[in-house]
Amino acid sequence: MAQLTVEQLFYYPVKSLHGVEVDAVTLDDFGPAGDRRWMLVDEDGRFVTQREQPRLAQVHAALRDGVLTLSIPGQEAPVPVMAGEDERRVLVWRDWVKARLAKPGPAELLSDWLGLRVALAYMPESSIRPVDRNYVSEERRVSFVDGFPFLITHTASLAALSERIGEPVDMRRFRPNIVVSGGDAFDEDGWAALHRDGLSLDLVKPCSRCLMTTVHPDEGVRSDSLQPLRELGRFRRTPDGVLFGVNAVHSGPATIRVGDTFEVALREDH
Repeated sequence: MAQLTVEQLFYYPVKSLHGVEVDAVTLDDFGPAGDRRWMLVDEDGRFVTQREQPRLAQVHAALRDGVLTLSIPGQEAPVPVMAGEDERRVLVWRDWVKARLAKPGPAELLSDWLGLRVALAYMPESSIRPVDRNYVSEERRVSFVDGFPFLITHTASLAALSERIGEPVDMRRFRPNIVVSGGDAFDEDGWAALHRDGLSLDLVKPCSRCLMTTVHPDEGVRSDSLQPLRELGRFRRTPDGVLFGVNAVHSGPATIRVGDTFEVALREDH
């Protein structure tokens, strides 16, 4: 079996805000601990993302000792966010999920800066959002992620895409959790699982990409050229969408660190 090395790790305390690069992630029932347990919603309870509001990339979220803070442009200091007792159902894609709204303050500041009335919603332990049973047979839960606990991307694939475009593409545009190296570009099409002692990551489906990949991960502005999505569409378009990276579920609690190695199990058709 081929071997892969973990090059980068990311998690996203608030869905669609700026990501956090770390040296290690601890895994819990949801996936990477603290990943997308918070989400912005509009007045109808529907999720708000960089797809409609690319400027959200400018808002930095930090999670330290269980306390979430937001660094909002125009605010002199990070703003602490605490879940209140008010509950409401919120919508992420097709899933209505029970959530707790943040105590007053941070959402109002965000709304003023964004020019859109938003609230901050937290997914408590008691809220169960099941993973897509079309791809995972056992009962598993997820946070406010798009669909699966992990997105894994491959450095060789990014290098091949960058070469086609003619300039470097920032991996952060794809908002991965785990970035690995080893092997050739788009080898991940044939991966079935990644294994190491005490942990398996089952790769359940390729990830179809959207307009968010065209948003600069620091500046929060959309590329006029619609890259890298436009180039991906030229050679990675399938009936399931324009593909880059693979979604995964995990076998149980563990810690993953930069520099860890995984063995690759290939799909039977490869």
